[in-house]
Amino acid sequence: MAFPELLDRVGSLGRFQALQMVALVVPITWLTAQNMLENFSGAVPGHRCWVPLLDNSTAQAGVTGAPRPEALLAVAIPLGPDRQPHQCRRFRQPQWQLLDPNATAANWSEAATEPCVDGWVYDRSTFAATIVAEWDLVCDSRDLKPMAQSIYLAGILVGAAVCGHTSDRFGRRLVLTWSYLQMAVSGSAAAFAPSFPLYCLFRFLAAFSVAGIMMNTGTLLMEWTSTKARPLLMTLNSLGFSVGQVLTGAVAYGVRRWSLLQLAVSVPFFFCFAYSWWLPESARWLLTTGRLDRGLRELRRVAAINGKTAAGGALTMEVLLSATREELSGDPAPARLSTLLRTPGLRLRTCISMLCWFAFGFTFYGLALDLQALGSDVFLLQVLIGVVDVPAKAGVLLLLSRLGRRPSQAASLVLPGLCVLANTLVPHEMGAVRSVLAVAGLGSLGAAFTCISIYGGELFPTVLRMTAVGLGQMAARGGAILGPLVRLLGAHGPSLPLLVYGTVPVLSGLTALLLPETRGLPLPDTVQDLQGRAAEKATASAAGSAGTSVLKCTRL
Repeated sequence: MAFPELLDRVGSLGRFQALQMVALVVPITWLTAQNMLENFSGAVPGHRCWVPLLDNSTAQAGVTGAPRPEALLAVAIPLGPDRQPHQCRRFRQPQWQLLDPNATAANWSEAATEPCVDGWVYDRSTFAATIVAEWDLVCDSRDLKPMAQSIYLAGILVGAAVCGHTSDRFGRRLVLTWSYLQMAVSGSAAAFAPSFPLYCLFRFLAAFSVAGIMMNTGTLLMEWTSTKARPLLMTLNSLGFSVGQVLTGAVAYGVRRWSLLQLAVSVPFFFCFAYSWWLPESARWLLTTGRLDRGLRELRRVAAINGKTAAGGALTMEVLLSATREELSGDPAPARLSTLLRTPGLRLRTCISMLCWFAFGFTFYGLALDLQALGSDVFLLQVLIGVVDVPAKAGVLLLLSRLGRRPSQAASLVLPGLCVLANTLVPHEMGAVRSVLAVAGLGSLGAAFTCISIYGGELFPTVLRMTAVGLGQMAARGGAILGPLVRLLGAHGPSLPLLVYGTVPVLSGLTALLLPETRGLPLPDTVQDLQGRAAEKATASAAGSAGTSVLKCTRL
């Protein structure tokens, strides 16, 4: 393969790769904060109806005897199903008889109540302001909060569909730079949104850019790195998401107002946009698409940064033409999305890769996007998710090198599925055991993300890599949208959601065993490269079978 030799000459793991990794992974940490933001900005605070007796000083002045606030609450707000003050109803008239210690439920259960026509009073002890309190997304409007989350995830899905093909056509760096700017502008605008529909619109636009950043970050790291160093850099990229989980919890703990929190995680992308112009375009993509002049400039630039100026100066247009003649002449027809679906070998890879991405998004976001439902400290829980992620992703680096991509991918999906399924057998009273299984499952899902990020890129040629990664991201976001909806099955049986969350990754992990192994192989540049490898494998297999037959005949 020609390009790995060129990359070795200019430096496949040097100062440039280190600087590039830092420049690309720093935005990933803030990107994670955007993804998990609504665990905090969309948190539902405790709330009750606004009532004059409690919340209007003039009305309180007219009450003789000045009852305690607890007494006023009892006569103004009925009890809910949990025997706490109702969050969505209030008495039409104060029920003073309830202050009688001999009063029973029969004395007041038939008292007329009404919705919170004057609004709500929110508990601001944990969060100073959330979008729920800002636009009263409670009671009859409570479905609007998950809708905002679904709109955000739909934005990532649409962005993946558009950015994958756009990056293959116009380049990785250009789409990445635009995505940084769009994230900075849209995310900051969401902090000043005057209405809920505008907030959802800006969050959709920000989510659109999330897909462009995630896909192009991984692809640039992969295409500027040698085969041996690729798992290390891709694992470090994946660890950026883990650090982002911790960062999200820390920033949200210090910034309790949703608008300021939204601004805090969006403004850094202006800085990312400014320095992204320094990043070089993928030389592999430039040469594969016939842009030799610019490819030569980028290779010489990387050689200079890596301290190999002489090697860079020795590169000429003739050298590039000689090295890439096979790629430029072997695939005269432009690679398209249909190529992934029409070519037999690529079709299988595409379908299974999308299934693995779907399983990750479905299970992870189904379990992790509703931290409040876990009944714990959401700030601490967010940090712990990131902390557990680190050893899981670091450990998978060893598995990828020793066991290979295919078994590691299968194991990283089957294990979390089994952990989730095991939780269906553990009684709710054994909280510690359930927590250990949940943490193990989430950690394994982090490892699955690292595997599919590396393995998915190695399965496809350069001319179609971003398109294939885009399809994978679409599948992941489709899973993320469907995942939270599975919780609705809990109305028919408390274990049903866990059964679904566990079965999907187990089945997807088993199908990953049908994929070819890519450990130690250079990245393919064209569809012909893949077909050539398949032909070589078939020839070797046939030769092995023939040799075995001859040996048997000799023995006979």
